[in-house]
Amino acid sequence: MIRISDIFLPLDYNDETIKKAAAKKLNVRSEAIEYVSLYRRSVDARKKNQIHFQATVDVKFFGSEKKAVSKCRSAVIVEEYQYLLPVSKPLEKRPVIVGSGPCGLFAALILAQAGQRPIVIERGRDVDSRTKDVNTFWSGGSLDITSNVQFGEGGAGTFSDGKLNTGTKDSRTRKVLLEFAAHGAPKEILYLAKPHIGTDMLKGTVKNIRKEIIRLGGEVLFETQLIGLRSADGKLTGAVLSSHGDQQTLDTDHIILAVGHSARDTFEMLLDSGIAMEQKPFAMGVRIEHLQENINQSQYGDFYNSPYLSAADYKLAVHLAGGRGVYTFCMCPGGTVVAAASEQGHLVTNGMSEFARDGRNANSALLVGINTNDFGSGDILAGVRLQRSLERRAFLAGGENYNAPVQRVCDFLKKQKSAALGSVIPTYRPGVELTNLNNVLPPFMTDSLREGIAVMDHRLSGFADGDAVLTAVESRSSSPVRILRDETMQSVSLKGLYPCGEGAGFAGGIISAAVDGIKAAEKILLSTVKY
Repeated sequence: MIRISDIFLPLDYNDETIKKAAAKKLNVRSEAIEYVSLYRRSVDARKKNQIHFQATVDVKFFGSEKKAVSKCRSAVIVEEYQYLLPVSKPLEKRPVIVGSGPCGLFAALILAQAGQRPIVIERGRDVDSRTKDVNTFWSGGSLDITSNVQFGEGGAGTFSDGKLNTGTKDSRTRKVLLEFAAHGAPKEILYLAKPHIGTDMLKGTVKNIRKEIIRLGGEVLFETQLIGLRSADGKLTGAVLSSHGDQQTLDTDHIILAVGHSARDTFEMLLDSGIAMEQKPFAMGVRIEHLQENINQSQYGDFYNSPYLSAADYKLAVHLAGGRGVYTFCMCPGGTVVAAASEQGHLVTNGMSEFARDGRNANSALLVGINTNDFGSGDILAGVRLQRSLERRAFLAGGENYNAPVQRVCDFLKKQKSAALGSVIPTYRPGVELTNLNNVLPPFMTDSLREGIAVMDHRLSGFADGDAVLTAVESRSSSPVRILRDETMQSVSLKGLYPCGEGAGFAGGIISAAVDGIKAAEKILLSTVKY
């Protein structure tokens, strides 16, 4: 198969357009090409009057591939991707995966595909029950601390944009995309440069992966929490579980710990159990909402309403003079700001889009880098306490009913309370409270945000639009701790315990977390074979 890069396609391209463009690159007739398919496609909007797609295309060719490639600098011969499971022998005791986010799900899927019959432990509920619980909360009902945006099947990513773009170059990324596509995700995720599933389609995809794990001999236990570890001579021997008030100990030699960044009680349990951890820098800030149409106009110019272009996104980062960073994260085109609390009396925001991304507003996290010297203590969990303190302040500022404190950008920049909303109507539910966020967040954060917004406006016209809305607080972008592990991905304190994913401090998104889970599963499989 020949892979050709740097192919330029018009916005209204079709299969024949791709074929002709590939033939032109190879300097052959279109009839010499048997089959073409997109491998990667991105929008090139650098020139607003010449917006087009830039693509990489896979080609099956009737003639000599070597001869064709020799005449085209942007073409190479490639083999179709195939993931190979490591050779393994049956484990004496079934492996346990704690957490059913992308890290846990893909770790379990690999172990199940290898015939190891994994047991998945999830403290929250299945995705259908979880969706009902979340919608109840968003509609003004009570917060369920066991089933919410942070906890439950699929992890925090289930209620997000389902973004699958990543900076990792690991080949396992392709395995993740192929499995998502095979279990219900849109096929276009296989070639889009910035693929996303959307929370509406992600729910069904997650459920299908769970069913596949069970079909292959695995087991999934919902509303079951890891509350302790059993060990002997520095080696793991069991997991202590709690479910509906009952406790049991599950004998196992292998636990993949994929608990996510919000399992604070689990962090405390691990620390009390002597598991080595350290403070880790992270980020906190707010959600910023603009009219999606304005973002489209800034990014696409006269093409902003083209039916061939999806809702525009952005990614911005600023390094301030004082050394602190401000950046956007988890940008959700056509999405909503969502209530993402997991503890009573604390308020947390996140962003979410459905696959269509057709909402009125665009939103993104606008974050300030938090260094360990901002924690105020050398205690391992000092970062967690800092998160909680801001979440509590946001809860109080919102009226102590899970309404979120919001402020127009123009008022935030002037350090004055907002008296009214403008053209941007907040999407956060159950409701919002106009306030002055300068009195909610610490000065080092608000000063950084003001400076960052001004610089970002020069890079994305309209970013500092006075009617844009800031919603506090975005505090769960990543984990404030790292659970230390060695080159075998096992805890440096306990053999058989594999800290993985975002919660352990080794990933930063759906794809990187899933890849980390796959790698941990591979380590377990390889450990069954002695060379």
